[in-house]
Amino acid sequence: MTPIITIDGPSGTGKGTLAVRLAHHLGWHCLDSGALYRVLGLAAGRRAIDLEDAAALAELAAQLGVTFVDGRVLLNGEDLGDAIRTETAGMAASRVAAHPAVRAALLDWQRRQARGPGLVADGRDMGTVVFPQAPLKVFLDASADERAARRYKQLIGKGLSANLADLAVDIRERDTRDRNRPVAPLRPAAGALMVDSTALSINDVFELILEEVRRVFPDQVP
Repeated sequence: MTPIITIDGPSGTGKGTLAVRLAHHLGWHCLDSGALYRVLGLAAGRRAIDLEDAAALAELAAQLGVTFVDGRVLLNGEDLGDAIRTETAGMAASRVAAHPAVRAALLDWQRRQARGPGLVADGRDMGTVVFPQAPLKVFLDASADERAARRYKQLIGKGLSANLADLAVDIRERDTRDRNRPVAPLRPAAGALMVDSTALSINDVFELILEEVRRVFPDQVP
């Protein structure tokens, strides 16, 4: 069986950065499931598809030509760059991800990413729905205010305008939507390692989880 590590949690906890770093350290593949929904939201906007039209979104999801190459996200060969990392893209992703038909359309694609030598998958339902058999499941959390502050620094660092208060409101709204959606709600998987990163650096979190990886996969860690 392919070794799998799932990292779930709300937006802004650093799970994407952590997943990429962990996958690079282990020499494994990395699945950014959140990017799939961000790409779908972007593609829907380009085609003027209503984000509440579940049937049209599921049809689009089934034919979505997404590939991940060296940390880049490509849609039909187009490098999307930061276009899918905006707050607007994040909110669109949360809305399209609430549709059961959309999640079903993307489920098989995500599961096919599990291949040797191993996979680190980050998202909202990696451990609960997509890879419930994963030997190591992590749920990464942080306070909404801390996540808003991190996102603010990230956007300002990229030269983009941002409002801290608005980011905090957006994050809380997204949390509520993700935790209360009828299918695959955001919640810790059974047996997940719970990590609150509010007062921790990304290095602290990485070392903490790497120690758990060594325990679960003693023959896999360099």
